[in-house]
Amino acid sequence: MFDTVSFLTVASVVITLFLLSGIRIAQQYDRGVVFRLGWFVGIRGPGLYYLIPLIEWQRKIDTRTVTVAVEQQETITRDSVTVKVNAVLWFRVVDPAKAVLSVENYHMAIYQVALTGLRNIIGQHDLDEVLKERDKINGILKASLNELASPWGTAVEIVEMKDVEIPENMQRVMAMEAEAIREKRARIIKASAELEASEKLAQAAQRLMDTPASLELRRMQMVSEVGAENNSTVVVMIPSEFQSLARNVAEYVGRTTKAD
Repeated sequence: MFDTVSFLTVASVVITLFLLSGIRIAQQYDRGVVFRLGWFVGIRGPGLYYLIPLIEWQRKIDTRTVTVAVEQQETITRDSVTVKVNAVLWFRVVDPAKAVLSVENYHMAIYQVALTGLRNIIGQHDLDEVLKERDKINGILKASLNELASPWGTAVEIVEMKDVEIPENMQRVMAMEAEAIREKRARIIKASAELEASEKLAQAAQRLMDTPASLELRRMQMVSEVGAENNSTVVVMIPSEFQSLARNVAEYVGRTTKAD
């Protein structure tokens, strides 16, 4: 009798533990892809759920965003310049069933697709585009990766080129080009300033010629400015009529010379 009771007690404990072994808990960011006798039957979680022992088993998938650093790649741009580019990739699983059933290792698959996609995109653009239009290239790369990764149940959220290295000789050439452009801009600005100044001076000269009284006022102002700067300066004032007389004499001599 005692042996029978002991056996039933042990059997009850074993059966209870066996049944309790099917209890599973998934975190909010986890999903359980459940198989029954090798066949996919559904996705469980988050929270508490039950798996039939020895008949059902699962593979947990993390649905949080994953950050992947794409190693530096050496490639050639469309204008035949060798560059080294590295990037950072953010992606997450949106369909846990596809991530398990469609690909063996979705992490490695996404990484390899990012490597090849980065080289292909750089090869389709010139060096200037790679350096100046990174946002545009990042958008094209993201669209390309999403198209390839969607059958695996993953979605690429962000792709950013982190660094672009170019050869030293190309850096020197680009520095010379930038210096030449800056020098060109400086000369254009200086020439524009001189042109504007000459136009203003011509307008002032015309105004002074039209109103001789303004020329006298300008002379008086200039005398006061010179006196304020250096009192030892001697200023000799010559009436403006002498200038008019000298100009008339010069014109008369010129006409006489031409007539002879």
